[in-house]
Amino acid sequence: MLCIAIPAIFGVMKNVPNILSAVRILLTPVFIILYVQDELLYRSLAIGVFGFAAITDYFDGYIAREFNAGSNLGRFLDPLADKFLTFAGFAVLPYIDIATFHILPVVLIVLRDLFVTIMRLIANRKSYTMQTSNIAKFKTAVQMVFLPIALLGGLFVHAEIPPSEFTRWLFDSGIFTWALYAVAAFTVYTGIDYIRINKDLFVKSDENGN
Repeated sequence: MLCIAIPAIFGVMKNVPNILSAVRILLTPVFIILYVQDELLYRSLAIGVFGFAAITDYFDGYIAREFNAGSNLGRFLDPLADKFLTFAGFAVLPYIDIATFHILPVVLIVLRDLFVTIMRLIANRKSYTMQTSNIAKFKTAVQMVFLPIALLGGLFVHAEIPPSEFTRWLFDSGIFTWALYAVAAFTVYTGIDYIRINKDLFVKSDENGN
């Protein structure tokens, strides 16, 4: 019985990473719809949805490694789900306060990630292995630190609870604005670095006449 159960468990677990990535994609519009509501309850739920979706990113990677469950579909879905969630997080920032969270840096962040995603699609089509620099990995960490803080700021800024006074100070001081521009500048820089270290992708395209 055990000999039958173990392969069955492994077979099921191999599908879990892709399921978690799909769940992350499906939760993204739920987060947006909840967060753009003005009520504290809905925004609190949105933060919970965002946090849960972010946690699934860790678990799908962990399960893929532990159960050797990597697949071509997973390598496509995982970064796509991450991009969807990140785009959603930045997209709602101007809705909080457009005077604090300007549209330009948000657009730059989204365009950079879209460009790198297109690069990955081209690389997959040409069987080219994309090189990822450590600085690009650090970019993700920077975004994942900034986004929850900014989203929580949007939750507390109009709430009549203790963190609201400090949150309003962060908005009025311009700290959030400068932080967003710093994140955008760093994000764009890592995009340029992606082009630099993967320049052979474009050379290969020319040689093949594609």
